[in-house]
Amino acid sequence: MTDRSVARAVDALKRGWPVRVDGWTLLAIETADDAGLAALDGHSPADVLLAGHRAATLKLTNQRDALPTAPVRVAREPWLDLSAAVALADPARDLRTPLKGPYRSVPLDAPRAAAAALRLARLAGLLPALFVGDGRAEAEASVNAVLAHDEAATLRLSSRARLPLDLPVRTEIVAFRSAADAAEHVALLVGEPTGRPPLARLHSECLTGDVFGSLKCDCGPQLDEALRLIAADGWGVLLYLRQEGRGIGLVNKLRAYQLQDQGFDTVDANLRLGFADDERSFATAGAMLRLLGMREVRLLTNNPAKVAGLAAGGVEVVERVPHALPANPHNEGYLATKRTRSGHRL
Repeated sequence: MTDRSVARAVDALKRGWPVRVDGWTLLAIETADDAGLAALDGHSPADVLLAGHRAATLKLTNQRDALPTAPVRVAREPWLDLSAAVALADPARDLRTPLKGPYRSVPLDAPRAAAAALRLARLAGLLPALFVGDGRAEAEASVNAVLAHDEAATLRLSSRARLPLDLPVRTEIVAFRSAADAAEHVALLVGEPTGRPPLARLHSECLTGDVFGSLKCDCGPQLDEALRLIAADGWGVLLYLRQEGRGIGLVNKLRAYQLQDQGFDTVDANLRLGFADDERSFATAGAMLRLLGMREVRLLTNNPAKVAGLAAGGVEVVERVPHALPANPHNEGYLATKRTRSGHRL
């Protein structure tokens, strides 16, 4: 039987409800309200749990003998109310909301629970910052269940249909669902098998680029060009993965845009928000390809992480095909960062 406790906990955090994880009661700072925080505080104020990258920005890791990326627990002071905690959690507010401080970090006696708490927030698409107390909860999940949560393990092919596109070959859309997650991923099958491994493209969802044509990234043009190249090759597949903003979600991606406007590159913007520079997993892509009967592909990518991710998921990349498009004045820095800091190459 599939353990749905993690999905219920994620849903509760999104709604601003408390969640229990192995003795800790958690409330996401981003979705909390004053009444919920007051209930969580109970007899003693709930502390604040921050991701290590955000804590490093605030110079809090200097008080602990720990890795800079380890979570940090911050003691609640009387002045650290909900609005102050929101400012503490969201670096996009740093320039307009002076932080009060000084903040005092306290020993983190349950590092696995802290890791699980922050992972729940990330799965919910929320800032990785939570109140930690011991009150009642609306949902509960074990640390082991959260850390072992794997969308790919329960992925199923749900439906498929012909989908005519402005391409010279037949196209079909295939939808996938997982019992572990509400996201629905799709594959576009382009053309007919030719006897060679299909030309494949893993495309992570980008609302701003794919739909609105944002010039800040190259996602929309990459999507269009990938479909053109696959059609010209005669046979292939494009996987459209619901991993907006390199896996941090749409709202957090827009926060990262605010930080980029302040002068930070895409990597540093994500780190300041408390995320890794790339939170995506390509295990789901591997599961989708396996369900489609594709064990070998020629992968259209400049990203070595995609090659490694598919290999780890049991899909062999027999050829990496470079995928590059001209830069524009708005995304030159973005593309340079992908090359110099994220390891992308032609």
